[in-house]
Amino acid sequence: MKENPMIRAGRAGRVQTMADLAAAHLPKPMSLGTFRNNKLHLREGHPAPISSPGAKTLLWDSEQTSAFNAGEPVPEITGKDSDEDLLDRQEAASLLGVTPRTWNSYRYDPRISEHTVLVPEREPGDDGPQVEHWPRGVIRTFKADRPGKGQSPRAGRPEGSGDMVPRDQIVPRITELLDADPAITAAAVVDELSVAMTTATRCLAQLRGRRIADLVETDPALNLDAAAAQLGYPAITRRRAIAAAQDEQHRRVIQPYVQSVADALTDIGAAEAGEVEVLRVGDHLAAAVLLHPEQPAQALVWDERYGWRTATSRRHPIGKNATPVGEGIRYLSTPEVQPKPADVLAALTDGRRGRKSP
Repeated sequence: MKENPMIRAGRAGRVQTMADLAAAHLPKPMSLGTFRNNKLHLREGHPAPISSPGAKTLLWDSEQTSAFNAGEPVPEITGKDSDEDLLDRQEAASLLGVTPRTWNSYRYDPRISEHTVLVPEREPGDDGPQVEHWPRGVIRTFKADRPGKGQSPRAGRPEGSGDMVPRDQIVPRITELLDADPAITAAAVVDELSVAMTTATRCLAQLRGRRIADLVETDPALNLDAAAAQLGYPAITRRRAIAAAQDEQHRRVIQPYVQSVADALTDIGAAEAGEVEVLRVGDHLAAAVLLHPEQPAQALVWDERYGWRTATSRRHPIGKNATPVGEGIRYLSTPEVQPKPADVLAALTDGRRGRKSP
């Protein structure tokens, strides 16, 4: 299979997921599970995905797959880089010069989030998986407006940033300031953004912690303190940053398991596609997977203390109650805290399984 480019300008309407390939399979459609298990997308001559290497959801161009299915030569996708090209998470992070995990902070900035494009394009009522992409020109503009290394933290400062910053912009704005000055203090962030000191301190520690974890992941020979020093973080900030890095490393151990369950549920049409975020809730980690309406619960929540349970709210599935009980709540992961995806699905669909409390 020849490597293909990203989603080139004007081709968003041709994007397909693996589920779309299964539905369009000739001589007759087949289920996604059968298509994937038989590795039909890896057949000799089958077009390569147009998604970036490492993407969780693979995407293809229908012009190419249709030609392959018809036994015709597969056309190449050509063209120069355009501001209208659509970039996925990995591609956008690469263009911006940050890691995909750091990109997760930037993507909520209104200068980026307002331009998010979901592909493949779907008709109303079609709840198939979609993947967030962003126009190349939007990322280029955002990159040009960011403070550069060696500049003053105030360089490139968005107009009005001295006012109270909306909640969804706090992390992206602090990320920019940290990019410009690794040694920036919480007091300087407060002065720049007019956020609370506790908010500035917490966000700086979390962002530094993620970057320390990124560096150690790239270079395992480094310990956390050495990584913090290499990143230019002052000694006075390292205790909080290293604690945040340890927490981040813990999350990264947990996230693949939770994501594997979410992906398995998505593959059978039980859950919404997307990257699952592992959150710290009090003294433990938790994560939520939103389910489709026909499922017997609004969401599933994984808690590192007791495993999976059902949730009755899509908006706030984890909630503030550490161990919620009541109508609609079932604790499913007994005795295992990390049961196999098939066991989670079986427990979810069998109302006789589970307990009312952990």
